[in-house]
Amino acid sequence: MSVPVVILDFGSQYTQLIARRVREQRVYCEIHPCTMPLERLRAMKPKALILSGGPASVHVEGAPRIDPAVFSWGIPVLGVCYGMQLMAQLLGGQVAKAAHREYGHAALTRLTPNPLFDGFRIEDGVHVWMSHGDRVEEIPPDFHAIAESANSPYCAIAHRERPLYGLQFHPEVAHTPRGSQILGNFLFGVAKITPDWTMGSFIERETARIRETVGNGRVVCALSGGVDSSVCAVLLHRAIGDQLVCVFVDNGLLRAGEAEEVETIFRQRFRLNLHVSRSAERFLQQLHGVTDPEDKRKRIGRTFIQVFEEELNTVGHARFLAQGTLYPDVIESVSFKGPSATIKTHHNVGGLPENMKFELIEPLRELFKDEVRVLGEELGLPDQIIRRQPFPGPGLAIRVLGEVTPERLALLRAADRIVLEEIREAGLYESIWQSFAVLLPVRTVGVMGDERTYDHVCAIRAVHSVDGMTADWAALPPDLLGRISRRITNEVRGINRVVYDISSKPPSTIEWE
Repeated sequence: MSVPVVILDFGSQYTQLIARRVREQRVYCEIHPCTMPLERLRAMKPKALILSGGPASVHVEGAPRIDPAVFSWGIPVLGVCYGMQLMAQLLGGQVAKAAHREYGHAALTRLTPNPLFDGFRIEDGVHVWMSHGDRVEEIPPDFHAIAESANSPYCAIAHRERPLYGLQFHPEVAHTPRGSQILGNFLFGVAKITPDWTMGSFIERETARIRETVGNGRVVCALSGGVDSSVCAVLLHRAIGDQLVCVFVDNGLLRAGEAEEVETIFRQRFRLNLHVSRSAERFLQQLHGVTDPEDKRKRIGRTFIQVFEEELNTVGHARFLAQGTLYPDVIESVSFKGPSATIKTHHNVGGLPENMKFELIEPLRELFKDEVRVLGEELGLPDQIIRRQPFPGPGLAIRVLGEVTPERLALLRAADRIVLEEIREAGLYESIWQSFAVLLPVRTVGVMGDERTYDHVCAIRAVHSVDGMTADWAALPPDLLGRISRRITNEVRGINRVVYDISSKPPSTIEWE
């Protein structure tokens, strides 16, 4: 398959953002390491290349490079930050350390009429985001400056005849307000690419590919009810129908009504061939007397694998195993930065053993999370699945601090249900990354009516985040917190105190365990 836009990754923390900004404009793109062999790159028949930024200096030994031959292919190339500096150096320019390292906002002070800045006027104010320690001191022959800033005389450069462009700033970040317009000018005005990347076209192409791959075989998919596994299952079902067998493990550690919701949606609405393993008692036995959070996680993971393997024996022969792997997982395994040594264990199958004899099918591996949600809408999945907040693999076991018992799980489920009901009623559910209740391993004295109580403490956690790597606590309105607290202490017998967690990540984590 040809790829309209290939992004060569030089290790920038923003590389994924470039891809997302390109795809937002309905243009399909892929990220590949800058070490990709030239012949493989040519075989992809890209209509344009984007060279990402990166943390290195072009002058250091071992700095990432590419074959200069790419600049003579005749296809448009856009270098961003390090990508621009590398292009300048490889084509005969000079790059040096900047007198002052430049991080943060900058304003362009001059623009030369050019397709990259079509629709821009200096008098309107053109603000960009810089993040560099080197800068281009002398541009290569046949290049000219098309934008300047106070600290960068070559803030943007272009070849006079060939479609080669460089930007010292980062158009992909939100701090460059019109960055998407600049990228759009490159994609459409320079590269003349047709914006035809839609979820409708993806469904059509991917269902055909799945049918061809699977043939008359059977596929097993671990269905958790989360966004990724749900979309994966429904897409597969559309392609191959009852050749798909979904396995849902009810481990007794889910939120109130969640297991019933999964069964109802996928059996009744989508008519999936769904095997349900009711294994709550087995998981609780494994957790009996366990208080260490890491021990909880390991026991839950081991038990999940055992239960899943047993379910596979009842399913019958299946040749394929489906996973809801997303594009960030794929990128992580090939990134130039080096995290390929620590590829994620895919959470939706619980880290299945390598010796399981299945061929892997990953129909979502080209998509980002936001694209998966759009795909889910196209496939008819309900909002309670598509917009669901992230939920940890070990479930409520790591939100019941201390020993996990049926009684303590019941308390937490009741409190958590109230938290989610009130946050939804306030219209805040989709704007918050995660919101949930935690049952603490302490009791406090309280008064209810004329009676003294000595009951459990519940903590409320709500955070804003983009990817879960960092998070800020959400400043929920005091009246909302008050309603949550009143309802929990009035409706959940056994909890007499509610506290609110105002810790950010770092130094804390989102989950308490």
